[in-house]
Amino acid sequence: METRELRYFVAVAEELHFGRAAQRLAMAQPPLSRAIQQLERRLGVVLLHRTPRAVTLTEAGAVLLREARVALDAVEAAERRTRRAAAAEPGVVLATKAGASRELLSKLLDAYAAEPGAVAVEVMLCGPGEQEGLLRDGRADVALLQRPFDTTAGLDTEDLHTEQQVVVLPAGHPLSTRPRVSMAEVTALTDLPLPRWPRRDGGYPDGPGPQVRDHTQLFQLIALGRACALVPESLRAQLRGDHATVPVPDAPAVTTVIAWPPHSRSTAVADLVRTATRL
Repeated sequence: METRELRYFVAVAEELHFGRAAQRLAMAQPPLSRAIQQLERRLGVVLLHRTPRAVTLTEAGAVLLREARVALDAVEAAERRTRRAAAAEPGVVLATKAGASRELLSKLLDAYAAEPGAVAVEVMLCGPGEQEGLLRDGRADVALLQRPFDTTAGLDTEDLHTEQQVVVLPAGHPLSTRPRVSMAEVTALTDLPLPRWPRRDGGYPDGPGPQVRDHTQLFQLIALGRACALVPESLRAQLRGDHATVPVPDAPAVTTVIAWPPHSRSTAVADLVRTATRL
């Protein structure tokens, strides 16, 4: 299969409409239809059910959509990393969630800069869950991720730091004077529902909590008495007087890891990882 065919198929599979897919690809609809038919003939399977009213994925089509996305991400990652390797000034791109692991990141950058042969480190600050995608598609060489929030499957990782979680409440909330609360008590706060973070596809899971995209938005909603949140205890340093935090001992611990693609052969990435684990 050619990458061109995979891009065509992904567009149709995501739009489930040949006309919209053709517009997205900036091409005419007839050659797009022919390309998909040719792909089906070559594979010997039906990828799409077509009726006058709708286009739907077959089971085989759903598998190819998942695999095609992975393959196209790998191609784009190879292109980006190749161009970066040929740059006049060598460097490393490190992705991290804005606000997370701030103290660790500062120590890491200072310690690495003092290493012989250190190269420039470009820090990409992103929203929750975005750093994993940046690493997988080649826009970043290394990333700071947090389990269990981020998925590390298929990546090489080293654990750096593990911490407990706290619940963030509006200041003056009845639970704010408690020495600790349980997960059951947190989820029972129907007047302060937990927030809903976007999935990788941009949609939100169902639930009563407000939709949020960053911690600034989240902490403002908490101060207004519209939500509560479970966060790593290190985020306490970013909170203001209109918030209160209480430890939640039975909440899953959060482990910050440094992650990189398993096929990376970058000396700079290896040096940065060694510096991180030494900290």
